[in-house]
Amino acid sequence: MSPMGAHESQIEAAAGDFAEYQELVLGRSPATVRSYHSDLVDLAGVIPTFAEFTLENLRAWLGEAAHRGLARSTLARRTASARAFSTWAVRHGHLERDVAVRLSTPAPKRHLPHVLSENQAREVLDAGDAAAGSREAGPEELRDAAILELLYATGIRVSELTGLDVDDVDLKSGTLRVTGKGDKQRTAPFGRPAAAALTAWLDRGRPRLIRPEKTGRAADRHAVFFGVRGGRITDRQVRRVVSAAVEAVGAGEASPHDLRHSAATHLLEGGADLREVQELLGHSSMQTTQIYTHVSTNRLRRVYQQAHPRA
Repeated sequence: MSPMGAHESQIEAAAGDFAEYQELVLGRSPATVRSYHSDLVDLAGVIPTFAEFTLENLRAWLGEAAHRGLARSTLARRTASARAFSTWAVRHGHLERDVAVRLSTPAPKRHLPHVLSENQAREVLDAGDAAAGSREAGPEELRDAAILELLYATGIRVSELTGLDVDDVDLKSGTLRVTGKGDKQRTAPFGRPAAAALTAWLDRGRPRLIRPEKTGRAADRHAVFFGVRGGRITDRQVRRVVSAAVEAVGAGEASPHDLRHSAATHLLEGGADLREVQELLGHSSMQTTQIYTHVSTNRLRRVYQQAHPRA
């Protein structure tokens, strides 16, 4: 083991020897060695000695990093660094047992989705419908109103919306045939406001915006929504539509996925069953859908604290 510097902790000094071992003996790449060493220097700031190198302290180190919002890939790398170092330390007589062998990557702190209030969602949609309802409404205004109504009404993903073809829309029954992840298909219902906006777009807007010669692929000529250049609308264009509409009514920033979150949350708050919401959103796991129950609970708690005299 190399001599410790005046201000170098026991773990930090050993980290230098470990890095040399990784590079010279195991032939690790310079990038891997740098990552290992950087992680262990950070670790040494929390666990400076081998006496403090315990499973409990290692978990606390990783847990604090997860709480700060570090990426899961970074947490996984830190876990790998600590485990490799622990094994090396046992072989070189620094530790009696491999304390990090049971160390696992902590789950990062789960962030609740951004959800518009029902009033904010109503303002966004009403503004779009008003613009599209005027006699001077252009094809883009008709399209944008239909996009906003459909995203909120059905909770579909932006990729599912851009992938819609005309044959996927059944205005009579008020349903969409949606192709989700893994090419799984499901049926998504929509209400009268979305039907009205969609009808206006299909009848008066789409024929004026489509340019078949610029779609690139023959299949794209059947798309429900087109961009200003006449091809199938892109995810980025839809994000711009949503962002502009939400900012216009002073509701901050929002994405198409936020409208999906809002639709799911408002359904649950309105009494929908969790399993029904799961089916509507196309979630393969109930655990994914359950995040919205936490959102609803948090919103209820805020309302309670604001309104109840004994809160």
